[in-house]
Amino acid sequence: MREIFETTIERILVDHVTPALFRECAAGAWPDALWTTLEDAEVTCAAVPELFGGSGASWEDTFTLIRAAGAHAVPAPFADTLLANWLMARAGVAPAKRPAAIAALSQLTDSNGQYSGRLEKIPWGRDLKRIVAVAAEPARLVVLDTASAVSIERGCNLAGEPRDTVTFDRARPVAVAPLPDDATHAFLLLCGAMIRSAQMAGALQSILQMTTAYATERVQFGKPIGHFQVIQQQIAVLAEHTACSLIAAEAAFAESTADIAALPIMAAKICVGEAASIGASTAHAVHGAIGFTDEHTLHLKTRRLWAWRAEYGSQAYWSQRLGRAVCESGARALWPTLTQTATLIPIPAAREIHT
Repeated sequence: MREIFETTIERILVDHVTPALFRECAAGAWPDALWTTLEDAEVTCAAVPELFGGSGASWEDTFTLIRAAGAHAVPAPFADTLLANWLMARAGVAPAKRPAAIAALSQLTDSNGQYSGRLEKIPWGRDLKRIVAVAAEPARLVVLDTASAVSIERGCNLAGEPRDTVTFDRARPVAVAPLPDDATHAFLLLCGAMIRSAQMAGALQSILQMTTAYATERVQFGKPIGHFQVIQQQIAVLAEHTACSLIAAEAAFAESTADIAALPIMAAKICVGEAASIGASTAHAVHGAIGFTDEHTLHLKTRRLWAWRAEYGSQAYWSQRLGRAVCESGARALWPTLTQTATLIPIPAAREIHT
């Protein structure tokens, strides 16, 4: 299944994600042809069980889809919709035929089965059909239709991707489902961190390819700049961090079998966040001034790296949580946790999130 996914998504993205599409989306257009093709190929429902019309793929299989979305800087909430559809299936709801996303930074309040709240930084909130959010006491997933929103305030992240604020007031949910017994509102945060890690790893892989090709083609002082030792060293460091990011992100997906695996996801977001800072600066250093121009495609990847590393918990946020979890569990739990599939270290409750 993974090979089929990889072949399908690459063919779609190579054909549809073009410089012209980026210009149209930057002007506010919705990539209708791209989205229709993705839905027709049923890749937006890859992680949804067959009972609800999906492919029933594991997260390990869907990693290649999300990695490719990051590598091509898809100007649409493809990865977010794939995740939201999986969550909706958990709530017993069939996937919507339009894009969907999650609200990890805000909680809803319940008033006799009607939900209110201000959901912030929703990817492509203006274009969504459904939003998956969390209500507390007791913790549960709530699926809302954006048609019932009272307002949508437009915003964007550093990469220019829509990040809107969607407000609901006593909205009736499409569905409600309990969260896992050990999960809190941080459940959606972990889910989002997992998909952003894969997208960032894909973007780093693409940046490495672009940087290597440029260093081979660009001639200075009579020879390609890739022949200079200082450039070779920079590219070697970029390659090292890219490989680590791909391994860490894929491990988080592979460990998320029955449910999402908290520790591998935290480790992946930390590893990829560090690599994003190093990778973006290295790529721009090698490309020189041309890499900063709007006409060059490098900024499409590096600006997303800068934006995505702060979404769903920054590197510092997850480092603090991971360190706290290890310290609170005691020395005896550390080695078994590192060497066994099962998570033996309990995950502490999430504090206030700063992104």
